[in-house]
Amino acid sequence: MLGRMVSTRQSPANRQRDYRWADYDDEALLELRFSSLGLRFRSSPLWFDVERLHDEFERRGLQFKPHVWLSTDWFTPDGIPGFAVPFYLAHPRLQKLERKMMGEVEGGNRKWRHRIMRHEAGHAIDNAYGLRRRAGWRRVFGRASAPYPDTYSPRPSSRRYVLHLGHWYAQSHPTEDFAETFAVWMQPKARWRRDYADWPALKKLDYVDALMDEIATSKPRQRSRSVIEPLRQVEQTLGEYYRLKRERYGGMERRYDRWMARVFVVRAKRPRATRASRFVREIEPQLRRLLQRRARLHPYYIDHAITLVKQRSRQLDLVLRTSRREAKRPVVRLHERIVMDIVSRNRENYAL
Repeated sequence: MLGRMVSTRQSPANRQRDYRWADYDDEALLELRFSSLGLRFRSSPLWFDVERLHDEFERRGLQFKPHVWLSTDWFTPDGIPGFAVPFYLAHPRLQKLERKMMGEVEGGNRKWRHRIMRHEAGHAIDNAYGLRRRAGWRRVFGRASAPYPDTYSPRPSSRRYVLHLGHWYAQSHPTEDFAETFAVWMQPKARWRRDYADWPALKKLDYVDALMDEIATSKPRQRSRSVIEPLRQVEQTLGEYYRLKRERYGGMERRYDRWMARVFVVRAKRPRATRASRFVREIEPQLRRLLQRRARLHPYYIDHAITLVKQRSRQLDLVLRTSRREAKRPVVRLHERIVMDIVSRNRENYAL
């Protein structure tokens, strides 16, 4: 038996378990219940991300570490010092289905995933120590008991909030403001003092910095390892889940369709042309550098525009209108125009 033992730090590819449904077509997959998927968290690539998150807590000198489990979506239940991650991130076949049904995979790359996990960890540490009950917390972030809205309308130009997850999420609610601020503070090699110099949001980061130093070695008040809606207990089918999810979040951002139509065309008109989303992804590093130099704005605005174009072009199945060489300049101009429109309007609206 000893000769068959393997290291717990083996690669995700080696740890990935084979599942019968991995070869199912979409129709058959959507008929399955979540409880029948049989996903094993510790045998998925996701577990490496949890280990990395815990390492980050240790490097910050924090005794607390959130527990994590698989469920249907990202969420941190009230009062629970841990959080759920969505099922689709545990297997490539499920990510493929998520992308087809929703147009994108939230947390689909490692950088994005780590950003969300740090955000959810902010909620978890708030629950663990009851931070929102502190008078100082309320003075800095507001009342956690404020009603949680179905939608919110952020002001993109505001400097009272940190920029971390998309859609100016810190502006949606005081608890999200704290979680976003914690996530920025938590980032490895974070340079938040420089990045937020002269921003009112710096006071929030300073508060979190002092607060974490205060609680670093103390034991949490809430130590429950409870899990809410673990995947093995969810009897809903994937089909029903996506029907409801698309009803809530399936609205498309059509504001820039006319601008995009000048740069891209539908696949039916040029079947062999390069996908627009693929082309944007390929030139993204260069695109980012050009836009930062021209617009002189925080990279957050540029990330938002790039994500919007990639997602919308996938939804519409758009391809390049011209050759790759000829397309580069109009694609850069398109993104620049979207960024400046977002800044000038200074008002968006998003569902929570």
